[in-house]
Amino acid sequence: MKKLLLAMALSASAAFTGASAQEQQPSGFAPAVAAKPTGGPVKNANYVVDPTHTFVMYEMGHYGTTTNRGRFSTKDGSVQIDGTGASGKVDITMDISSINTGVDLLNRHVQSKDFFNVAEFPTGRFVADRIDFSGDKVVDVPGTLTLMGQTKPVTLKAVRFNCYLSPLINRQVCGGDFETTVERSDWGITWGLNFGFENKVKLLVQVEAVNVQ
Repeated sequence: MKKLLLAMALSASAAFTGASAQEQQPSGFAPAVAAKPTGGPVKNANYVVDPTHTFVMYEMGHYGTTTNRGRFSTKDGSVQIDGTGASGKVDITMDISSINTGVDLLNRHVQSKDFFNVAEFPTGRFVADRIDFSGDKVVDVPGTLTLMGQTKPVTLKAVRFNCYLSPLINRQVCGGDFETTVERSDWGITWGLNFGFENKVKLLVQVEAVNVQ
């Protein structure tokens, strides 16, 4: 039911953009309607992650020179805010097979057994049983990240966070940018550690979720 509501909301957004925007702005742009602030997430509310605005990027240095970067899409996810409005739960599934580094040859390599072994482990998952707030802003999300069949603790720190009433779908949307740094060897990803590919990997997560309650 929640996914159906999200699909309906996104369809309404696309339809509104396609119709009204053509009269007001060039094709492909959102209509010139200001988003309205709504305060923080709603108590006891259920949010469905919008996969069109939710991605996981990684950054890994190599040979002490440039930084390799890639991006994963998300398959689905949910956020539940508890009755106090000061905590909640998160469950997001990532499509590891969707990884895109911008280089076809590198895409195939990181999908292989040397890195993510997507043939055997096509998805990853982040789960949290707690959300830390400061006022109405999320500041930390301590949870676990499952990759390659291994589950390890990870805390996502908010770089920014906001909630607003979307003028396109008339629903509250909450989200922000989150970061953490991990050691990939914790998940058994060790290729290149002995000849210049760094173990520390920075994860940058952008996430938006729609209140469907």
